[in-house]
This record gives sequence, C-alpha cells and structure tokens, in this order.
Amino acid sequence: MDSSIYRNRPNLMIGFHGCDEKVRDALVTKPNKIKESSASYDWLGHGFYVWENNYERALQWAKDKKKRDGNNDYIPSVLGVVFVLGNCLDFTDYEYTKMMGDVYCLFKEHCNAIGKTLPINRDVKNDDNHDLLLRELDCAVIEFFHEMIHSENSKESSDSYSGLMDFDSTRGLFLEGPPVYDGAGIRLKNHIQICIRNKNCIKGFFIPREATN
Repeated sequence: MDSSIYRNRPNLMIGFHGCDEKVRDALVTKPNKIKESSASYDWLGHGFYVWENNYERALQWAKDKKKRDGNNDYIPSVLGVVFVLGNCLDFTDYEYTKMMGDVYCLFKEHCNAIGKTLPINRDVKNDDNHDLLLRELDCAVIEFFHEMIHSENSKESSDSYSGLMDFDSTRGLFLEGPPVYDGAGIRLKNHIQICIRNKNCIKGFFIPREATN
C-alpha cells in the first residue's frame, strides 16, 4: 500500500512556545517576526519550536531558561501557536523512523568523505537522568536529510529521495526526566515537540487565557 496520500497533515493544532514576555507580546502584535532556532544541538533540527498542547512544559522551559541565563529582565511566558503540520517528518510514524537509519549511514559516509568528525549526542552537566539534552548528532542527521531532499527536489529532472517532498515540520515524542515512581516507564517530562520549518504552517499567535468557572 502506498501511504503517501496520508503524509500531509492539514488539521489545525494548538501548541505552546516558551519565551520571554517581550518576545511573546512582539509576536502577537507582529506575527511575521518569527525567529527560528538554529543551534547545533536542536533536538529536531532547525526551525520554530512548539510543545504540542503542553502549556505547563512550555512555561517550565521558559523558567529553566531564566535560571540558566541568570537574566533578571527575563519574564518567563508562554506564547500560544495555531499551526498545521503540513508535510511532516513525524518520528512517531514507523515509515520515517526506519528511514533514519539509512540516512545516518549516508551522513556518516559524507562526514568521512570530507574529513569531518561525526557529532555525538551529549548530556549536560549534572543531568542525573542522562537525557542527552545536547543532541548534536540527531540535529546534524535531520538537517542532512532535509538538505538531501531539498537538493534532489531542486534539480530540473530527478527522483527525490524515496519520492519525498520538502518537509514543512518535524515531530518527535520524547521520554525525559526521572521516572514518576519507582519502576515506572512514565517519565516526568515526557512530551511531544514540533519543529516548524515552513513558517506558512503557522496561522497565528495568541496569549493563552485562563479557564473561568
């Protein structure tokens, strides 16, 4: 069965982006001023990150950033994001997870050919959970995959890698943090994270409201 007709995800979704209050307010009033993340350790490659339907996790991330940076002017806040996944590289989908092993092999060959040291995923200092929070290998492999597909699709006459089109977003399920109780398979900071590459997938921003009785 050809599953390609199910690759596009057109439904509207809600996500949350942890940030400084000034950044939140600026994006609500000027929604085209989107700043993408391009760090070498980004978990899902480069783009605009949101926590899928997870306000509390976004807020905790913003609070942790304030603590890390020691910036007293930073006010931890949460930006609401309305978006679609579009053509999504979804790592909860077996079609894509099994594909990434082959991509890794190609990336490793590429690094060897140009004399580049293969990056690794690393723990941050004092992380007792060993969550590999600095994911330089994953980021590099994912970006290599995106670039490979884009390069093939840019040629006038070519068969793209496995017939894939450029991805609009990347989505992953992550187990993070300590077990919620002894022997648990559930981790405290489990979450679904989304990296939006195509800004047109973002339909708007909002300041989340509190529930009323």
